[in-house]
Amino acid sequence: MSTRDRLLGVTVAVLWGLNFLAIRVGLDHFPPFFFAGFRFLIIAVPVVLFVRRPNVPLKWLLLYGFGFGFLQFAFLFAAMNAGMPTGLASLVLQSSAPFTVVLGALLLRERVSRRQIIGITVAVAGMAIIGYDRAQAAALIPVVLTLLAGLGWAFGNLGNKLARSTDSPPAVSALPEPMRLMLWMCVVPPIPMLALSAATEGPSAGWHAVATSFSLDGWPALVGLAYIVLLGTIAGSGLWTSLMSRHPAGVVAPFSLLVPVVGIAGAWAFLHETPSVLSLIGAGVVIAGCLGGMARPPKAAETAPHEIRTSERAPDPFRSSTPAST
Repeated sequence: MSTRDRLLGVTVAVLWGLNFLAIRVGLDHFPPFFFAGFRFLIIAVPVVLFVRRPNVPLKWLLLYGFGFGFLQFAFLFAAMNAGMPTGLASLVLQSSAPFTVVLGALLLRERVSRRQIIGITVAVAGMAIIGYDRAQAAALIPVVLTLLAGLGWAFGNLGNKLARSTDSPPAVSALPEPMRLMLWMCVVPPIPMLALSAATEGPSAGWHAVATSFSLDGWPALVGLAYIVLLGTIAGSGLWTSLMSRHPAGVVAPFSLLVPVVGIAGAWAFLHETPSVLSLIGAGVVIAGCLGGMARPPKAAETAPHEIRTSERAPDPFRSSTPAST
């Protein structure tokens, strides 16, 4: 990987880490479910009008969109609205990696290596440390909601993976097929998310927040929304997709582990959130577990030809190429 591409990987991690700060600013003004649905609606409208749908089965596109777009962000925004610290949210959401491995083994009958089992065990131990620490502060429910967000992301990973393994050769397009798949994923969440908002937050609460966002008090939320849509989703996912198209997933994926580092540091610098020592220890354990489960021993490259072809059809979930944007 060239120095330029390494810098792009770090750039994506910074964009996605700071995305959690933008979410926090937005949640100070918008109702959580409306905010989650509205950010996808802004992307979905031009996508439907100007981007051709990827040539993948509709059921896998719906699974990708419902898991990654609806479940993940419904739980994540609810957790952060209920008091989940911004920095820790960026870390606990990494639970999607071990969840993806477990779901792949249970639902797709994928083999789980010893390295992955050790990585999952270590990551779960780190999550338990964070959960214990938050329980002492009577704030366990937001952690549970964030873990459910990670589970939703894992289901989205399966949808993304199944879509990629069954798609036909793409037609000539200005956008690569993975990028079009990501953009069309954004079409799925708006309707169920806005319906959930109308049922739980009131049919007019979100739209009233949009109207008042142009005021002196509301403009930070508008800036946060713009950041999430333009930098966090479109720019971040576009750069990530470009990197994934030029390098093996195992080379690119470790950059995603910088996201919680940026998230925790950004929350400390700009939001004055100071995580406890125990939470920081748990964070380090989680990152170590995810990194250990993601790595592959060098001899893995020397597998039989039929095993190589199988791995190309179904990449390792711990190295999932699903964009990790928030």
